[in-house]
Amino acid sequence: MKILVVDDDEIALAVAEKVLTSEGHQVILAEDGEEALNILQMSDIQIVISDWNMPNMDGIELCYRIRSMPGLENIYIIMVTAHNSQEDKIKALSAKANEIISKPFEALELRLRVKNAEQILSTETIEMVLFSLAKLAEIKDSETGEHLERIRGYSRVLANHIMTVPEYRGKLSPRFPDLLYLTSPLHDVGKIGIPDYVLLKPGSLNDEEWIIMKQHPDIGAKTLTEMLAKFPKAEFLRITRDIVLCHHERWDGSGYPQGLKGEDIPLSARIVALADVYDAVTMKRVYKAAIPHRLARGIILNGKGNHFDPIIVEAFLATEDQFIEIGKTFAG
Repeated sequence: MKILVVDDDEIALAVAEKVLTSEGHQVILAEDGEEALNILQMSDIQIVISDWNMPNMDGIELCYRIRSMPGLENIYIIMVTAHNSQEDKIKALSAKANEIISKPFEALELRLRVKNAEQILSTETIEMVLFSLAKLAEIKDSETGEHLERIRGYSRVLANHIMTVPEYRGKLSPRFPDLLYLTSPLHDVGKIGIPDYVLLKPGSLNDEEWIIMKQHPDIGAKTLTEMLAKFPKAEFLRITRDIVLCHHERWDGSGYPQGLKGEDIPLSARIVALADVYDAVTMKRVYKAAIPHRLARGIILNGKGNHFDPIIVEAFLATEDQFIEIGKTFAG
């Protein structure tokens, strides 16, 4: 990480530099807010660690200035301060500081705070890359609107509920709902490889066109499998690959491309399958009208045990108010 430390105390700067460079970070020092802003405009800083009390421009004003500058909105800011009252903490958070640590700081606490920042920034970067890739699959279709936002919202709602049911309680990673939120927008990325005359056809597909369309899970999964071979520990890639390849599989084995059945279908794909169908039927397209939630609910119920995993259908019934709200929020 490239970290900017801002403090008018030379000793504090030296201590922070020693702690952070020992962790392998590249550290740049500034003695006041104006110097910090000049550095931020010229250098690719990811984390700013700033003292609160400084002459001319204090840490709070520096926070506000950073957040108002184009391109710097996502910098992670850690405020170092001797102000420990609840009112002061609220003031720092209102200025959009990400974290606050007491001064003088402990070296271990600073290391841990920076590690936390690294993890958050890494997640945000992954989300940005995945969502950008997902948009590529949508770019030809102007009528999909907020489809990706709805899909990932529905998917996370279902995943959060499934974490609480007896069959899965304690068996899934605590990160599972958030990973599904990150990866589910890529479910149809393989459509990039489908010819326009099939993908954009306004009416029903004929048999030959349907065979071509059904290739999109394999097209998307092929690239993701190659990526997994290079980065085998990347959990988000594995989940993405599972979703892309299997979200058209059906609980009874009648889906495609592999005809998987029941729990042989990855849980992530079973969740996205329901979210995708719900979104498809409730949103207007050039070739069909939207249907209201109550009718979509009936379609989901009719699919219980054949199209959809029964547990996921029950999760849908338990969270349908949230589905309705997400649909309204991201109506496209």
